[in-house]
Amino acid sequence: MKEYFGSLGIFDLVTAVVDIGVVSYVFYRLFMLIRGTRAIQLIKGIIFLIVTSFVSQWLGLREVNWLSKRVMEALIVAIPVVFQPELRRALEQIGRGRLFAQTETVTVENRDRLINELLRAAERLSKNKLGALIVIERETGLNDIIETGIRIDGQVSGELLINIFVKDTPLHDGAVVIRGGQIVAAACFLPLAEAHEVPVELGSRHRAAVGITEHSDAVALVVSEETGAVALANAGKLIRHLDPATVREMLQAMVHKA
Repeated sequence: MKEYFGSLGIFDLVTAVVDIGVVSYVFYRLFMLIRGTRAIQLIKGIIFLIVTSFVSQWLGLREVNWLSKRVMEALIVAIPVVFQPELRRALEQIGRGRLFAQTETVTVENRDRLINELLRAAERLSKNKLGALIVIERETGLNDIIETGIRIDGQVSGELLINIFVKDTPLHDGAVVIRGGQIVAAACFLPLAEAHEVPVELGSRHRAAVGITEHSDAVALVVSEETGAVALANAGKLIRHLDPATVREMLQAMVHKA
């Protein structure tokens, strides 16, 4: 190997480094695109099958090796179907020139301000039993969700959030999406979780909160219209009947900071 690299000129070495760097960065951005989604679990399954195939061949387990190879052959057809949402999102972002865009983060100061405003809004909404669903974007982009709603692009404030969720106003139905300390859109439609994932006494607002956290790494804050109870959804799990101190503590741990 030393002889090989020694035979390369400066231009060849620079070209090789750039080539490897570009490919590595593309794979990194693609990984960031699916990070926090169910696709990452599917990739783990594919890696497991590949490892199983090599190990079974090495150990001479012919039947196991035959089965793993047949499954991998089937995956060649299945992968475009299974990863259809992620592939579509990647192609859309390439078309918009946003595949390499950086995810917005918030500083510690802005994070604390965001949490304070969310708590102020949640307290008033809970007291008046005004249903609300607020989604905080993290690493996984939510552009496809944002496009289903009405653009706001305003700074987060408790008063604005309360006004959005007042009954019978144009934007009260659906979810608010927050990105980097800004209310990006309101009245957004979210994917619903499976019925068995949410207690039967809860409605579509809570199912939507769980659903969006199954499809992304977002955090969803929910206020029940019936009881005024506050809940948080994260990673497909719903935590209910939270007091303000617990909500603050959980959001501080979940919301990314620079």
